[in-house]
Amino acid sequence: MASDTRERILAAALDMFSRNGYAGTNIRELAASVGLVKSSTYKHFGSKEEIWDALLDEMIAYYGARFGSPDRLPPVPDSPEELVTLTMRLVDFTVHDEKVVKTRKLLTIEQFRDGRARALATKHFLTGLTEMFTRVFSGMMDKGLLRRDDPAMVAFAYTAPISALIHLCDREPEKIPEALAQTEAFCRHFIKVYGARGQDGEESR
Repeated sequence: MASDTRERILAAALDMFSRNGYAGTNIRELAASVGLVKSSTYKHFGSKEEIWDALLDEMIAYYGARFGSPDRLPPVPDSPEELVTLTMRLVDFTVHDEKVVKTRKLLTIEQFRDGRARALATKHFLTGLTEMFTRVFSGMMDKGLLRRDDPAMVAFAYTAPISALIHLCDREPEKIPEALAQTEAFCRHFIKVYGARGQDGEESR
């Protein structure tokens, strides 16, 4: 029961922090949203800062288990079409998973206040994706599926526009179908540009 109450508090905190920010979230209102009084909340967390830290810990684990992490990278695709499938699966997850969307909004708000939020925003909005796809593209180059180039720079060129489209989905959710279609079109354009080519000038399959 205690662990269930703790999880309910964290879920409410994610919702309120993502809408109102850390400073705009009142512990009394947070507690009331899960049927508690303020003093009861402190039986599970010693302070609002402790709720904040626990929430970030939980979301790091949640994101890493479902999206990927340095210890849990996706397999290297065996074909260009598998790259499209991998990319669309990751993007579909990140724009539709409610917890991930709220976490992204929370980090966007709090990155200028909190050092840990700033580091996580940099990781999730830029460096984490680039590092993941650097490994993916290095493996695809070794398999002869992409033309040889600096995999880190190729990954940066690939992930930056996709990240921009994800943020568009956060700002304007009604554009999610359009953004997903544009993401897939970009993936296929990328393959045309970077796909390994045989002597006849056609992309290798």
